[in-house]
Amino acid sequence: MDKTILITGAAGFLGSHLCDKFISEGYKVIGMDNLLTGSLTNIEHLFPLENFKFYHHDVTKFVHVPGKLDYILHFASPASPIDYLKMPIQTLKVGSLGTHNLLGLAKEKNARFLIASTSEIYGDPLVHPQSEEYWGNVNPIGPRGVYDEAKRFMEAITMAYHTYHGLDTRIVRIFNTYGPRMRLDDGRALPAFIGQALRGEDITVFGDGTQTRSFCYVDDQIEGIFRLLMSDYNYPVNIGNPGEITIREFAAEIIALTGTSSKIIYKPLPVDDPKQREPDITKAKKILGWEPKVNRAEGLKITLEYFKKVI
Repeated sequence: MDKTILITGAAGFLGSHLCDKFISEGYKVIGMDNLLTGSLTNIEHLFPLENFKFYHHDVTKFVHVPGKLDYILHFASPASPIDYLKMPIQTLKVGSLGTHNLLGLAKEKNARFLIASTSEIYGDPLVHPQSEEYWGNVNPIGPRGVYDEAKRFMEAITMAYHTYHGLDTRIVRIFNTYGPRMRLDDGRALPAFIGQALRGEDITVFGDGTQTRSFCYVDDQIEGIFRLLMSDYNYPVNIGNPGEITIREFAAEIIALTGTSSKIIYKPLPVDDPKQREPDITKAKKILGWEPKVNRAEGLKITLEYFKKVI
């Protein structure tokens, strides 16, 4: 196959799995990352391959890639609260300047363009589960606004390029995803709980633990993104697992899985933390023929084995 794809955020959690997916499908893959939150260890196994190249570059600066490009996947961005709260301006810049630069590159190369949006664009939702038609309930000047609004801007400018320039675009709204290559220190519930359990520490739950999340295993997420890229659909599509669970129940699951004697301790809920999160995946099922295949028990076992090696 003589198709070339540029993946930004290639050394990150999802970016590195996307590199693997497209290499396995026979594509030439160009990975790009400034390594602000990504790690070369996620992609070092790809460096000896002839059909993989890596550019250490910040997409908020002008992006030039020689030769033809068939696809661009924009996955560069701090994605966890601990990162985007620590790097608010970089987060806004990669969502705005970075997206604009890459859209310009896609227009120049006549490449199909896909952005990684997020369930966070729904904010603390007043509608449950969240469908793509819901516009969200977001505090633009709250601490989480730097991430939420960066992603909302990404969607807006991507659609503007689609309608004004006729660019072939895709928008994936990613719900909580987990699996190997997540960072233990990224502040999200799953790696935090597993890390604490493996170290024999108490499990920290924020709020009373009744807030819900829906966890999708990384292989399912990557397959959904791949199908969306190859589809003819230009509007946002939720990709996530509708298996909703409270954070308190999830902490208990991790304790049982790891066999730790850790207890659950409670701390105040961060500002604007969503109370409910569950994707409506009707569109993904209908348009992409996609739904998650890996159940949480199975996915967590694989993820736990990965984290045991990391620790």
